[in-house]
Amino acid sequence: MALVWSKQVSGVQYEVRSAGKSIRLYTDGVFHSQYNPEQILTGHVWDLLMIPAFFYPENTIKRVLVLGVGGGAALHMLRYFVSPVNITGIELNPVHLSVARRFFNLKHKSIKLIQANAISWLENYQGEKFDMIIDDLFTEEEGEPVSVVDANVKWFSHMLKHLNKNGVIVRNFVSKEELLVSAGISNKVISRKFASVFQLTSCLNENFVGVYARSQISSGVLRKNLIKTPKLNPELKTSRLRYRIRKLA
Repeated sequence: MALVWSKQVSGVQYEVRSAGKSIRLYTDGVFHSQYNPEQILTGHVWDLLMIPAFFYPENTIKRVLVLGVGGGAALHMLRYFVSPVNITGIELNPVHLSVARRFFNLKHKSIKLIQANAISWLENYQGEKFDMIIDDLFTEEEGEPVSVVDANVKWFSHMLKHLNKNGVIVRNFVSKEELLVSAGISNKVISRKFASVFQLTSCLNENFVGVYARSQISSGVLRKNLIKTPKLNPELKTSRLRYRIRKLA
């Protein structure tokens, strides 16, 4: 990979590298995001954060909140494949936001980027509710990604407060163990708030993505909607979308 840009800020090393036509963001060696204007799908975990929108009929997901922007891979896919009216991205790191705009071309009238602590922002938010909340909050420790906030009762309560009655929460986990002990599964009070819970994985990543839906959703409907969407049909050999799904509750 060729080095496109590099900068050290407060002891943290940021790099933008090119891999073919793809641009990748690395923070202290951790792979944070990827963008290719000719191939919006990344083939990585960010695809799994976007596809839960396809559990629902077209034009259902109109307002999306993304906690943790990175370079904006998930936001690009949401805009391209789902076309919500509004996508709000919250990102603490100003360097990430700068890179997202400069190198990842994350500029569109439907996308609003806010530099803020996502936890505090959500706790104090008083606006319109969201149809989809994506929690992709990670930091780096010794070259490994680490979740910023525990998926406990308090955090799920904050997200549920700002989620529409038929909305969905999508959370990126570094392990299956973290997913299974999340309050959306293990806590009786919180788990009752969801009608369906699914696990998404990919053969290319070790991450586990939890999908917590307030209404009944179906893996069959998800697949049917993906098949009829250009560039997302998982049955085509040319498709980069590869996912495994398992119902948890």
